[in-house]
Amino acid sequence: MNLLKKNPFGHYLIIKKWIIRYFGFMTHRRYRSFNELKIEGSEIIKKLPDNKVLFVSNHQTYFADVVAMFHVFNASLSGRIDSIKNIGYIWNPKLNIYFIAAKETMKSGIIPRLMSYAGSVSIERTWREAGKEINRQVKMTDVSNIGIALDDGWVITFPQGTTKPFKPIRKGTAHIIKKYKPTVIPIVIDGFRRSFDKRGLMIKKRGILQSFVIKEPLIIDYEKESIESIIEKIEYSIEQHPSFLKVIAKEEIEVKKALDSKRKW
Repeated sequence: MNLLKKNPFGHYLIIKKWIIRYFGFMTHRRYRSFNELKIEGSEIIKKLPDNKVLFVSNHQTYFADVVAMFHVFNASLSGRIDSIKNIGYIWNPKLNIYFIAAKETMKSGIIPRLMSYAGSVSIERTWREAGKEINRQVKMTDVSNIGIALDDGWVITFPQGTTKPFKPIRKGTAHIIKKYKPTVIPIVIDGFRRSFDKRGLMIKKRGILQSFVIKEPLIIDYEKESIESIIEKIEYSIEQHPSFLKVIAKEEIEVKKALDSKRKW
């Protein structure tokens, strides 16, 4: 890959490579020393095609979740099995990994801006902005940019659109799957909320066992399967379906149903 070239979004690959290296070296101890990241299913990563892969995951912090994925994916591609030992894997990172993030989040400081260059497909939220509830139409350029990223490589998304657990899957993820027909890989993470602050930039507590489970691709009939069916498969695969709760209040279920009925994207 010619590093003097740009990716489809106009970012120089050589700059992207050094940003990934920098963040990789700076954050490695967060998952290998201060805390311990337990990985399962890394062998699945090596079997994936170079592009048209969509990773769907639950979400616990703004940035630490994504950084962990860059570590795990690159370590797995370099031959490590369920491990991110020896940071050398980050020297030649996969440069066509992207993640979907809110535009306002990626403009909230120098670190988010650098991370944005490293692979963000920044979109405008249709339901929330500046801490307030809103309701606006999906920008088709955002949808197109996700398609461009999938054509170029791997895309990470957090389909609940929030770091709060057991919130409804946004329908836009299912529409993206039906439209672009990617290989869909579920990931389940845990321990990040206890380890880091909400943004995932500061270590909140040490000695936490973090888990990172990569699952087999979802089986989806892109042509015949309904949006609702795809959403349900995602909910179960990332363990965010209400059935995973031991006890859930009746009123909380009603709130979830009301939100589901409102979410078009």
